[in-house]
Order: sequence, then C-alpha cells, then structure tokens
Amino acid sequence: MNIKLAASILLSLLPLASITPVLSAPGGGYTEIIRAAPYWVSQDTYNNIVTIRRWVLSESGYCSRPERHVLFGLRGEFLGYIDDGDSRAETQKRLNETRAKLADRGTVDAWVTGNAGTTGYPFALACDQPHVNLNDAIARYLGTRPQDLIWGTWDDLSLGSKDDPRSLHNALIQVYQTRQEQKRLDLPAELPRYLAGQLLIESGARPAAHSIAGARGILQLLPAALGDCGVAEANHWHRMAQIDCALKLMNQNARNLRPLFDERFGKLPEAKRDRLFTLLLIQAYHGGAGRVQTLLADDTLARPAQYFAEHHERFSAGDIAFGLIFHNLGRDRFGLASLYYVADVQLATEALCQTPQLEATGFCQ
Repeated sequence: MNIKLAASILLSLLPLASITPVLSAPGGGYTEIIRAAPYWVSQDTYNNIVTIRRWVLSESGYCSRPERHVLFGLRGEFLGYIDDGDSRAETQKRLNETRAKLADRGTVDAWVTGNAGTTGYPFALACDQPHVNLNDAIARYLGTRPQDLIWGTWDDLSLGSKDDPRSLHNALIQVYQTRQEQKRLDLPAELPRYLAGQLLIESGARPAAHSIAGARGILQLLPAALGDCGVAEANHWHRMAQIDCALKLMNQNARNLRPLFDERFGKLPEAKRDRLFTLLLIQAYHGGAGRVQTLLADDTLARPAQYFAEHHERFSAGDIAFGLIFHNLGRDRFGLASLYYVADVQLATEALCQTPQLEATGFCQ
C-alpha cells in the first residue's frame, strides 16, 4: 500500500494574523507567546499539525529528505525548513537564524531562541526521528504474512485455531464485540478503529515491543496497568490480553471523564461531541486521564475549554482537542509530543482504513 499521501501546502511564507507581540528579540520563553495568543488561533491547527506529522511518518513532503527540520507557527502552519548542520550545535544555530529571519520578514510577530534544552519559537520538528513504518505495521496487523497470524485463548475468549490462525484485526474485533455484548464497554462507536491506529503507533504491531520505561507488548502497557487488569505476569505479552486490557482502561478513562466532559461539551452536536471525546480518550491513554480531567475542570487549565465550548461552531473537534493542550503548553507537563501522538494515531487510522481489506467495511465507517 502506498501511504505517501500528497500534502498540499503554501510555498510562500505568509504572515500570521495580528497577534500582540510578546518578544521582539530572543530572551523570553515560548510559553509567553502561547499565553498571549488568542484562543481563535486554534482554527485549523489539527489539520496543519497532522499534515506536518504526515511528512515525518511517510517520509514525504518537506521530510522527503530526513536531514531537515521544519518550522511551524501557532496554528501549526508550515513556515519554512532548514537542512541540518553537521552537528547539533550547527543545526540549532541555523534554526535560530531562520527564526530571526521569519520575525524580520513579519511572518511571525516574535521569536524565541531554542537550544538543546529549551523549546524555541517558531517551533521546529526534526524529520529524522524514530517513527513507525506504517506499511510494515499494517501488514503485521492485517496478517498478510503467515508468521503474523495468531490463534489461542484468553480468559473467556477463543480466536481461530492452529489450522485456522487469524489476524490481529480479527482479535481486536472479537475482543471488542464480545465485551460489548457482555455490556462491559461504553465507548464511542469509532473508538475501535482508533485503538487499531494506536496499536500501530505504539508498537508497529510487533508483539515483543518494549520501551525503556518498561511498557510492553502491542499496546505498550506498563506492568502496573496490566496488573490492574488482572493479567498475570506470564501473560503480559499475550496479544488478546493486551487488547482486552487496553479496552478496559479506555472504558475506565471514559467513565471518569464523561461527567466533566458532558458538563463542558454536552451541548455540542452529537457527531462532533463523540469525535472530540474519542480524541480525548486517545490523549488520556497517552498522558493519563487525570491530566485530561484538569483540562476540563481546573480553574486555570480549563479556560480554553470554556472558550471552545462557547464558540465550538468555529472549530473542528480536532481543533478543540488540540487547542485544550496547545494553550496549556508548559503546564502540567503538556508538550508538543501530546499533540504529535494524537496526530500520529489519526494518520495510522486513516492509512489502515484505506487498505482494500478495510476500506469498505463497517469498521471504518
């Protein structure tokens, strides 16, 4: 499957709409620029950041050459790129020189020096970074090769047989449908396909994937989380157990977030409301439900949520999901990685649903 999706971008550098300048020269922090930015700058942020991340995951667009950094602004809009230097120090120097030039041209109203330990502005994203090969990951997930097919039992579930092995996709569907029938789950209808996208991003569908932090398996669950799901250590790598546990955690997060979410966004149109809730569940899986709760209820962190709820017709569900985090960057450990994760899951889900095997199925409707 060809996932090198075409990205349409502006080649000219266009100035942002007027934002009250915070810094006219380097010296302050990027969070000062974030705090001064009006909430309306979140319009189109979701699509813009998804486009930039697409270049990374598909090694296309301005990331067709890995030795580059792309620069983007408050709305996630592409502003320019640099070819990397021979060292990190030289690359940082080029980034800062480009930031200064963008400010001099009026493309941005302020810029901030970046270095190895400090985020600069305009923001920079390296093209050369660890990322999932979606073609290979999707092949493993769909079981296009015999060695990627599985069979076995987990708890009260049984999948295929030695003579009739099944794909990870079959496993996810069976676990989800069984738990639905048992009334153990209350999740948005589109959640299963996004969980499949998460599986691709978390592990590339590799059963033995593990992280430095100790996360393991196809859904990169920590031993403590697996223990909370009642999964014995001997089964921590069991693929059906991983899917079952991830759905259980998603359902628990949904139950904890739903009251606050409904209070804040209950008046949104149903489709938009469900989409936003799904994106927040993805964020909660990545960074914890407690941190997402603060975005909905904390006196300071929930101010963007209040604005977006009152003016939701101006924003997509994705813009709102990103805006809640973007306007709180630098608070409660929220960083750009939080946005990148959700964007990557979106791209993986889209790529999976464009395969001939799934494109016309109810799974992707």
